Amino acid sequence: MKEGPDIALLGSLIGDPARANILTALMSGKALTATELASEAGVTVQTASSHLKKLQSGGLIRQRKQGRHRYFTLADGDVGDLLETMMGLAEKRGMLRTRPGPKDEALRKARVCYNHLAGDLGVTLYDSLLANGYLVERGDEVELTGIGEGFVGKFGIDLQSLTNNRRPMCKSCLDWSSRRSHLAGSLGTALLDRIYELDWAKRVQGSRAVIFSATGERNLRHMFNS
Repeated sequence: MKEGPDIALLGSLIGDPARANILTALMSGKALTATELASEAGVTVQTASSHLKKLQSGGLIRQRKQGRHRYFTLADGDVGDLLETMMGLAEKRGMLRTRPGPKDEALRKARVCYNHLAGDLGVTLYDSLLANGYLVERGDEVELTGIGEGFVGKFGIDLQSLTNNRRPMCKSCLDWSSRRSHLAGSLGTALLDRIYELDWAKRVQGSRAVIFSATGERNLRHMFNS
């Protein structure tokens, strides 16, 4: 009898096309209803509910209740990181969906990866943090340095609230479109939230794309010396 992690079970949960579409929709970081996810998956609400039960039992999503409504999100950042990595492998192997158009370019430039910034600008931000000594890579680990703490505070992020968070503060996540790393973890989330707060960028409704204004992108590149 084989022992150890059951990747076959994990693969079967993600491998169904409807469930894959549901998980991809939840990569936006938003909490969505079964009706909304049914539309994303191209199935009936009843069928979507069956898929959602399987994904929840498998620990890939979680359910939130608010009043009479039920919302679904990815279980945690680990699931988001796994999906982003799988997207990168699919891209590399030429396993692509044919959806040409401006939306694809917008997603490649900047998008939400669960709850942090991905795409070309996300990779640029991560590279800048490393180049300026604000982050340091130690093997597979990523750490915020002393001068990095000062920079983050100057940018308006409360580090104390991040250290009290159970999530890792810094984590690298392989970007599917550029096949390089962007910043995940609680710091990655805080940086994206701060970018929204400064009104440098906004989410595109119904998409994972993040659109920076000309001023916002200029400020981002100036602030991060990129």
